[in-house]
Amino acid sequence: MKRAFAVAAHPDDIEFFMSGTLMRLAAVGYELHYMNVADGCCGSMQHDAEAIAAIRLQEAQNAAARIDAVFHGPLVHDLEIFYDRETLARLAAIVRQVAPEIMLIHAPADYMEDHMNACRLAVTAAFARGAPNFPVEPPTPAVNKPVTLYHAQPYGNRDPLGEPVRPNTFVDVSELQDRKRDMLAEHKSQRDWLDESQGVDSYLVKLQELDREVGQMSGRFEYAEGWRRHNHLGFCGPDDDPLVAALGECVFCGDF
Repeated sequence: MKRAFAVAAHPDDIEFFMSGTLMRLAAVGYELHYMNVADGCCGSMQHDAEAIAAIRLQEAQNAAARIDAVFHGPLVHDLEIFYDRETLARLAAIVRQVAPEIMLIHAPADYMEDHMNACRLAVTAAFARGAPNFPVEPPTPAVNKPVTLYHAQPYGNRDPLGEPVRPNTFVDVSELQDRKRDMLAEHKSQRDWLDESQGVDSYLVKLQELDREVGQMSGRFEYAEGWRRHNHLGFCGPDDDPLVAALGECVFCGDF
């Protein structure tokens, strides 16, 4: 069984940036795995940290269930995703257990540190999958299997300095917009939180706006998710591109 593992910072990040691609991979036989590194405990103006973390855990589990993904629980609190040994050892153990062929992860440069640190942790955890002398928690045997990493678009399709980020691989998610919206709608607590804290007029409309912008970048699809493949060194062969190989006409690689 080929496996795809989406690793993001917070509950709802996968829905925004990765869920359509996961649906496409499931349709061609991939087993899906879903993980948020942080528990969402800072995502509320009404609930205390423990209460909102429990709410968001259930919301994330509900969203993962919509695509029959194996759910992996969070490791740390919001704003506590640090590039440290303890978190890395725990995440690396999960990567070894899953042994994915494809990992979908955050952009290396994004608007907040949790996203970028989740990206760094995922990259190193994948690198350490086959290093038996790196101790992970819980102890898990090393896995000598290629994995290809793909970076999603940063939020807003901009880097932290506001510069546009253009992907080089586009996955068509036009016909999946309703399913993506349904997944995101599971995160009911976040619609109110974002309206109050960041002035987002409509949580679900923003999802479609971002996908439409990436679709326009592709010049081919109405709505798309964008990806950039991580350097192959230490992970896979120089020509390995399993996402493109798997998705056929649903994927387009632009020569930019």
